[in-house]
Amino acid sequence: MASAVSASVTRSSRMLPHPPEELTHGRLQRLGEGVGKVVYASEHWVVKRERSPSEVVALIVIWKGLRKVAHLLPPGLSARLMERPSKEIRFLRVVAQVFITVVPKSLWFMTHFGEIWRTYHWRNVRGESLAQAHLAGTGLVPERVMFPPTRVRVDGWPGWLIVHEATERLESTLHQRLLDLAGAGRFDELEQWLDRLLELRQNGWRRGLFSVDTHLKNFGISGQNIVLLDAGGLTTTWTEIERRLDYEETVGEPHRQLGLGTALQNRPDLAARFNARWKAIVNREHVLLQWLGDL
Repeated sequence: MASAVSASVTRSSRMLPHPPEELTHGRLQRLGEGVGKVVYASEHWVVKRERSPSEVVALIVIWKGLRKVAHLLPPGLSARLMERPSKEIRFLRVVAQVFITVVPKSLWFMTHFGEIWRTYHWRNVRGESLAQAHLAGTGLVPERVMFPPTRVRVDGWPGWLIVHEATERLESTLHQRLLDLAGAGRFDELEQWLDRLLELRQNGWRRGLFSVDTHLKNFGISGQNIVLLDAGGLTTTWTEIERRLDYEETVGEPHRQLGLGTALQNRPDLAARFNARWKAIVNREHVLLQWLGDL
């Protein structure tokens, strides 16, 4: 993610009589994309376009297909294709979506892909609701402003959007910051950010929230703080949390699960320290202790 202003994230959501001026002056840059949304930005603010159900199903088909044939592709190609955003993935998504649109929607959504979409959509709606209810104004999520529906111009298709809210644009994702620090050999700083991630997770547990999706791209950087960018993995349901913690017990090297295998390949000592701290914290006993701490 490109550099951006490091504004304070301690404010709650605000209702404005009109959108920030920079959203309507010029064309917004395409900043990134995920399974469920495409993100555009001005210098200080970010808006998003929610993908249609057929777009999401097309991407699910592509991701699952790539995972199945990953062993047949040249080394590194599968990882590069899975890295988002990708022009190749966009092309494959358009092709898959054309095919999907000629098949009755009712048939697609009776398949396993439809079930995955419904689960993804439900978790995203639930996560956003939990974030607004428990994290707004805490400094753990970016500032959010709302305003009357406004037409803005954006890069690429569809060329414009009608938006009614924007969130603070952060400096980078946590994932990108850690890769940059590793590339510059600044491993002491990298380790400090990993410690902050672990503290952020425990802060969430003390508030009764747990994220079952801890990909480092779901977190952003604002000054010296880590904030949650994507709330889709948030849950308050203990059975879901237990399932995730059961999985965590099977993970031998958490740093690799988080996408830091290459970044830390020349610092096995740092990787070992982080893995030990992760294991000591992300387990049933410790999570439950934090969860029930105020009782």
